[in-house]
Amino acid sequence: MSGKAALVGVGTTAQGELPGRTADEVAVDAISLALGDSGLDKSDIDGLITCKSGLGVGGIDTNVGALLGIHPRYSATLDYGTCNFSLHLAAMAIQAGLASTVAIAYGATQRSDKVNFAVAQGVDLAAASGFVHIAGPAGMALQRHKYLYGTTDEQFGHIAVAQRQWARMNPLAIFQAPLTMDDYLAKPYLVEPLRRDDVTMISDGGAALIVTSADRAADFPKAPAYVLGMAETTALDGARARDNLMRPWLAEVARDVYASAGMAAADIGALYIQDPTAVWVLQMLEYYGFCEVGGGGRFLAEGHTYPGGRLPLNTNGGQLSESYMWGWLHLCEAVRQLRGECGDRQVPDLEVAMYCSTMTFTKGAASIISTSKR
Repeated sequence: MSGKAALVGVGTTAQGELPGRTADEVAVDAISLALGDSGLDKSDIDGLITCKSGLGVGGIDTNVGALLGIHPRYSATLDYGTCNFSLHLAAMAIQAGLASTVAIAYGATQRSDKVNFAVAQGVDLAAASGFVHIAGPAGMALQRHKYLYGTTDEQFGHIAVAQRQWARMNPLAIFQAPLTMDDYLAKPYLVEPLRRDDVTMISDGGAALIVTSADRAADFPKAPAYVLGMAETTALDGARARDNLMRPWLAEVARDVYASAGMAAADIGALYIQDPTAVWVLQMLEYYGFCEVGGGGRFLAEGHTYPGGRLPLNTNGGQLSESYMWGWLHLCEAVRQLRGECGDRQVPDLEVAMYCSTMTFTKGAASIISTSKR
């Protein structure tokens, strides 16, 4: 599959609050923007993959397709289609001959709709344990990291502070106010040891990308981003698995995505990590081999992920400062970075980017994309 598919169009709507719109309408807006970016008409799309929005509010392929006015050969909906999972399904559909050009899309109005995200995380007395939001188990995971490795609040705070610096160069980002380490540490805990800036704010918005075969990618007006590596794994035992809060199975995704692309962590020029909480960033920096397991705090404190650092991380500001969007904007940013379209926050001479995502404590996925097929 390496180098067989490419991303040739990107579309992102305004982020924040979009009152008076439905999630499906926002998804269609994003697809229309991606089509314009790719130079395609909607009649050129023969595949559609959508993602359920929030807690089941919109996002069904049949509804989005009807609203857009297309009748593709292939369509599907993923229950939790954070952009990696949707991208992988699109690439597989193209490779199988089910479609040649696929729009993948997500739209959300969960902030305007006041969707309740305070639901039990997992099973096994989760609600009785207070795990009624992702911040609960994520906070426990950070407490364990602090206990095992001596990670400090200040070390951990570099995730939110660095991503805010990136966001301040991104016009799409919701959070633009400066955030210093003193500002961060002065804030009270939201769910100890997590502060407000460590947890994403729910927002409205839309994102879409156009995926096609690598053989066709050179025919489009903008430079393609080729998919060189893909990997996924599951941890469906969830809370029953030993030490699952630490999610050690992420190392399996890292091993497989590097093998599929014939690359290593040292080859990655920009890294994108889905971050509903900053804890995910800490864990994935370690499991994907950018520092040793347990060394994430020290790595962050050395400044590597800040603008000008040796590992540009979530250059869009991530979910913590750009927008929630289930991590879709990370892949949009990665494509735009590879094209050289990101202005003041542009990573110089970028050739390879990686996006890592998860479905809480049960699934993991990663993609490596590049300016060249190999």
